Amino acid sequence: MLTREDNERITLVGSGTPMGEVFRRYWIPAVLSEELPEPDCPPVRVKLLGENLVAFRNSNGQVGLLDRYCPHRRVELFWGRNEECGLRCVYHGWKFDVKGNCVDMPNEPAESNFKNKVKIKSYPVHEAGGVVWTYMGPESEIPPLPDYEWVRAPETHRFISKTYQESNWLQALEGGIDTSHSSFAHNNNIADKNMLRNRATAPKLEVVKTPYGYNYAGIRDLGEEGNYVRAYQFVMPFQQMRGQMCKWTDGSREEYPTVRGHMWVPIDDYNTYVYNFMYSADPSVPLPHEFVMEQEKYFGRGPDDYIPGSGYRLKRNRTNDYLIDREVQRTKTFTGIEGINTQDMAFQENMDGAIVDRTIERLGTADAAIIAARHLLIEATREVQNGNKPRGVDSQTYNRIRGCDKILPKGVDWKEALKEEMTALY
Repeated sequence: MLTREDNERITLVGSGTPMGEVFRRYWIPAVLSEELPEPDCPPVRVKLLGENLVAFRNSNGQVGLLDRYCPHRRVELFWGRNEECGLRCVYHGWKFDVKGNCVDMPNEPAESNFKNKVKIKSYPVHEAGGVVWTYMGPESEIPPLPDYEWVRAPETHRFISKTYQESNWLQALEGGIDTSHSSFAHNNNIADKNMLRNRATAPKLEVVKTPYGYNYAGIRDLGEEGNYVRAYQFVMPFQQMRGQMCKWTDGSREEYPTVRGHMWVPIDDYNTYVYNFMYSADPSVPLPHEFVMEQEKYFGRGPDDYIPGSGYRLKRNRTNDYLIDREVQRTKTFTGIEGINTQDMAFQENMDGAIVDRTIERLGTADAAIIAARHLLIEATREVQNGNKPRGVDSQTYNRIRGCDKILPKGVDWKEALKEEMTALY
């Protein structure tokens, strides 16, 4: 459990809060590239770390991320005209470029130089891997550009999606790095006792701290067959990577082996965007569109699972109890809720508060990865407060890593046996 002070320290993300300042030392996702599909397309409302922003793609294809409100009379720029390399406020015509410079002020006299004295808050952006990234911290602390392996994978080999979650970012992240819950929450065939995670429901967890966060493994004892080892990466401050090279049913190799993961990006203290990525583990094997869509549907975020125009909210949500089917729960699946990540969302959105009270938890050995993550996050807040760089800021620390899974013989050290499998190929 945590003290109340430490719980607030690593959950609250507004400007000036300890964790908010940590997030403002990293490049973080602002929007998916698909949200700004072409030059001069409609602008998009963005909320990140409690700040209200607006994103737009100008006539040259460059993306701008600005304060959502015009500095003139604080009208929302979402209503603006995206034209001729700038976003123009429709109230009085003031126009801003992607750097936040006011480039036109038609309601002022032609001889006025007032526009040269006006600038709107803007954040630097970088587009890579189907994501528009932004950096919201001090200019003097700007880190190297994001260089995760999945960002370097070609478009034919990767896919990224996004879902809106009504909970604090930390309980979402902690759900993602919790290994043992998959034997229960994600048991979608309770009749099959031979599934790897049904055969060994209490994995042994081992965590190894690294300069980017930590590498950890869930080790499941399969008896004479050996150990099923799933090796994960936790990259500070919000990313998990895992391998899906083995079939969950019997451990045989997947037809399309993949590395997958999530980034849990705080919208504010009570809401989170979950970015979900997958990419082919084998650079010689692209991912067919049909396979990707099948996987997205299985995880609860297929094209038909979203509410159109809702900002990536799912049809299965807390207002309808995620369409839980009690008969399915009784006879087929452990939860009766369809979609792997919809199951996660149901639990995380309906915990003891939008920000969980961690002062009254009872954690066990199965929670080793969660405990380690909290230690690193608290460490990061203190490092930033002391003027130092937190783990994972430097892309050189994480750009050669990936997750994997494999059945290993008993007595083999997974860290050595999987060293090659945990090394990036792109």
